[in-house]
Amino acid sequence: MNTRTKHALKPLQIGSVTLENPFILAPMAGVTDLPFRILCSRLGAGMNCMEMISAKAITYKNKATYAMTEISPEEKVASLQLFGSEPDVMGEAVRMIEDVPYHILDINMGCPVPKVVNNGEGSALMKNPVLAGQLIEAAVKATRRPVTVKIRAGFDEEHRNAVEVAHIAQESGAAAVAVHGRTRAQFYSGEADWEIIAAVKDTLSIPVIGNGDVTDGPSAAAMLEQTGCDGVMIGRAARGNPWIFESIKKYFEDGTVVGKPSMHEMQQMILEHGRMLVAHKGEYTAIREMRQHMAWYTAGYPNSAAFRRRINEADTLESLEMLVRTLCVE
Repeated sequence: MNTRTKHALKPLQIGSVTLENPFILAPMAGVTDLPFRILCSRLGAGMNCMEMISAKAITYKNKATYAMTEISPEEKVASLQLFGSEPDVMGEAVRMIEDVPYHILDINMGCPVPKVVNNGEGSALMKNPVLAGQLIEAAVKATRRPVTVKIRAGFDEEHRNAVEVAHIAQESGAAAVAVHGRTRAQFYSGEADWEIIAAVKDTLSIPVIGNGDVTDGPSAAAMLEQTGCDGVMIGRAARGNPWIFESIKKYFEDGTVVGKPSMHEMQQMILEHGRMLVAHKGEYTAIREMRQHMAWYTAGYPNSAAFRRRINEADTLESLEMLVRTLCVE
């Protein structure tokens, strides 16, 4: 293990909050709800990022939106992410959720989804650095907790301004910046540009968290080595794979590259996830959401293609459990 790899297992300090390790679950709509975050916490995630929440919906006191703010004591560090484009609304929303026991507040400036971008929110803010700074300042003034920001490399190839936006974030009071090494125009295609993460790290004095194309221990180590970043954020590689945090930690501890979990372990995880989701959201919603999770969990396993063709047969927890047991056990 090189010195950077050994250093990576040390705690990561973000403002007043200490992460046990620098390996972070990225915010993902439709994925990082409470049950999945609990699973990732149990398997070693240093911090969980919640699904992005509309600041405006908070101010409207939307019940469904408030339900998304639930946090479990099992989550060692939880980051609550808001999105919006109006500084006054952002500040008001932050004040209204002061009683929610989150640890870090994050502002989304990276979401590439058209309905968000078309409202001037998410990655659209990469085109308006001044407004981005005003949003951060409003949030910082409204809470004593650390405020972080998640950005992209830029909006498109002609506007790769992550360094500029990150500098404004720091000057506006942000305690850390996470950088996804793709532009909004790329969405999730192509390779992440780790060089721009390194450029942001060279510019800032606050922690920088790298995001993009980390899928295992070796790639996490490579990102830390090549960019000098302080933390690693894992997104799509964690879908159907909450074990990724355990395996990355194992690699940093002794260099072991951990393989896929056994078929039995995967089955048990699906069952546990399904039961937790039913308890959290009710059977009807939970089982329909679990269909996508099961597709992610089973990818790459023997007979998984046939299993995935039958996923829609599950419409109750009992039928889900019966279907999962049809998978061959090693």
